Amino acid sequence: MAFQCQRDCYLQEFTTTVVSCRPAELKLDNSGKKETVKGFNVTLEDTVLFPEGGGQPDDRGLIGGVPVLRVTRQGAEAVHFVAAPLEEGSSVRLKLDWDRRFDHMQQHSGQHLITAIADSMFGYKTTSWELGRQRSVIELDTAAMKPGEAQALEKAVNEKIRACVPVTVQLLSPDDPAVEKVRSRGLPEDHAGPVRIIDIEGIDANMCCGTHVSNLSHLQVIKILGTEKGKKNKTNVIFLAGDRVLKYADRSYNTERALTSLLKTGAEEHVEAVDKLQKSVKLLQKNNLNLLRDLAVLTAQNFKSNPNRGKLFCLHRKDGDNEFMNIIANEIGTEDTLLFLTVGEEKGAGLFLLAGPAETVDSLGPRVAETLDGKGAGKRGRYQGKASRMAQRGEAELLLLEYLKHCSSEEE
Repeated sequence: MAFQCQRDCYLQEFTTTVVSCRPAELKLDNSGKKETVKGFNVTLEDTVLFPEGGGQPDDRGLIGGVPVLRVTRQGAEAVHFVAAPLEEGSSVRLKLDWDRRFDHMQQHSGQHLITAIADSMFGYKTTSWELGRQRSVIELDTAAMKPGEAQALEKAVNEKIRACVPVTVQLLSPDDPAVEKVRSRGLPEDHAGPVRIIDIEGIDANMCCGTHVSNLSHLQVIKILGTEKGKKNKTNVIFLAGDRVLKYADRSYNTERALTSLLKTGAEEHVEAVDKLQKSVKLLQKNNLNLLRDLAVLTAQNFKSNPNRGKLFCLHRKDGDNEFMNIIANEIGTEDTLLFLTVGEEKGAGLFLLAGPAETVDSLGPRVAETLDGKGAGKRGRYQGKASRMAQRGEAELLLLEYLKHCSSEEE
């Protein structure tokens, strides 16, 4: 069957009946973390909420005030996952998240249009496509597009949009001879009911289950952002359609204004200004590294020239690095001296190095790392790693002092 959302893609509210409601679980991606949510799978007599398919994500909305978290197609049924149960046999009002749906309609119809024009103009067939959250991608069966073809493609599709070409839906029997004449990637194995054809008048007829605009003018505009190398000698065309173009322009303008304020230059000079800044930063970083190396040598020499130096040398520096610590260790020498060096934030994370006699370092290294809530590894008298709690440096130094004191008392 064709769902109500497929018969009228612009319908935003609909009353229907709950057929079944069964306990279920749904795996969700919450900010990169997988979590399992308990809820209910609900089937209805009909629905205005589109189940994912044809490269188009599923809809969101409400069933009787209960949020719908996922809609999937299982055979001839649309299954709605909700967090709260719904009474079987009850009449419910469905409300569609229209902004999400219309965005998907614009991108999906835009894909059909770009695919058809790319084929008719250049003979490039579409092998797959992805409707992304911010931008969409069409994979063309060509190793590369020739110079100027992407611009020509963009111009051609926008001419069709300005021509206000109608887009209609046909429902045909699977054995209708007309089905063999339309563009198709084949029907899914569990397909049931009539075959749905999306017809862009005079441009394309394509077998598709998704939701689409009724006229190309509803796409407003299509912007092809560019192309990139795809997999296996394919080319990806990256595009935006409709409201996404307006949002992209708004973000770009706000970014341009912010850069103008920061760089104190006009928009046409932003790239040059940033290039100069990057070169200046690289030069400063190089000079800073040279100064740190010189400082490391001077620090070591100052310690070695002190007649009252002890057997333990401790130093913390906020802006150092591993090379800074190792230079000090190399300059001082670790045969008779135990060195505990740290760099980074005084009360945050950083790096540490424990250097000295191999047996001593092997014994104390893991204990120092544990004290600093860090991890490390060592060999040949050096143990270094990352620390999460640099504020515990004092405790680590005390640990080292007590160890040396214990060794001295045993020698006596």
